[in-house]
Amino acid sequence: MLLSRERTAFLPLEPLPPVLLFTGKGGVGKTTLSCAAAIARADAGERVLLVSTDPASNLDEMLGVRLGLDPKPVPGVSGLEACNLDPEEAAGRHREEVVGPVRGLLPEALIRQMEEQLSGSCTVDVAAFNAFTEFVANPEVRARYDRVILDTAPTGHTLRLLSLPGAWTDFLESNRSGNSCLGPVNKLVGARERYSRAVAILRDGVETGVVLVARPDDASLGEAERTRVELAGLGIHRMGLVVNHVFRALDREDRIALEWERRGVRALESMAPGLADLPRMSLPFRPDGTVGLDALRSIGSEGSGALAEPVVGNIPVFGPEQARWEEWVRGAARKGTGVYLFMGKGGVGKTTL
Repeated sequence: MLLSRERTAFLPLEPLPPVLLFTGKGGVGKTTLSCAAAIARADAGERVLLVSTDPASNLDEMLGVRLGLDPKPVPGVSGLEACNLDPEEAAGRHREEVVGPVRGLLPEALIRQMEEQLSGSCTVDVAAFNAFTEFVANPEVRARYDRVILDTAPTGHTLRLLSLPGAWTDFLESNRSGNSCLGPVNKLVGARERYSRAVAILRDGVETGVVLVARPDDASLGEAERTRVELAGLGIHRMGLVVNHVFRALDREDRIALEWERRGVRALESMAPGLADLPRMSLPFRPDGTVGLDALRSIGSEGSGALAEPVVGNIPVFGPEQARWEEWVRGAARKGTGVYLFMGKGGVGKTTL
């Protein structure tokens, strides 16, 4: 496997390891940066596989191609393939592998019972990890690519995924019932070697690096620090930090813009020492979009990765929308009863509202 020693400009890991994981709080820009890194390495002549482990993946939108569980070439980027590791789809595929061969041979009631046993969260989690290990630890898959880049789900889901090998290996060693949430245990013992190989690769700093992505705010930096600690507890130590969306105010008379800038500065100054000690790079807030190959290529080629000259203007002051929101809040309070559900993509402000 021939790897270019050249790193991608905005990544704080040098040289880049063959396996890269991007993780962080929802909405910090993991998908954007993992796509930019994958495109940059493919444009440099590498064979790259980009995998999303996020059940709510938007790789399709970012890259402009419909993706599934199996890798597919990305039009417009020679050498890049991508796929979405949908846990439910992985579980469904595994369920059919177990149940399919006995359909028509066993009573329908027993088939339904088997399907029910293979439909829980345990099946979903472990089936997802099985698919994950195929990309990370399968020698045949690894031989097809120079670099595997993983755009992971928000950190809680990712940490649960990465902690599965140890728990699942212990279960295989102690289980005497003959059954598991993935089917007969005797068919799964062979997976122990693959799990061990995956864990060894993840813990090997030459093989694997983790890019913690955060915004310059206390919440995402705090989550990045918790993730750093938990990954270290799993034996994963090769990490770097990318602080994304760093804002600089152009108009030094704009009070709102200046306060947004100051909040970012204060958050960076007060980050935990362990996080501050990691190799770090910053990327500026971008006024233009990050969807599409041209936008992603512009991120991947941004100079040394150090924060460039400010590229943003002022934050607009709220207009009539703010008044309508305040009116709604007052009206909801006057009613005194009712249930209100706040929903949306990670990082958009559900908890704040």
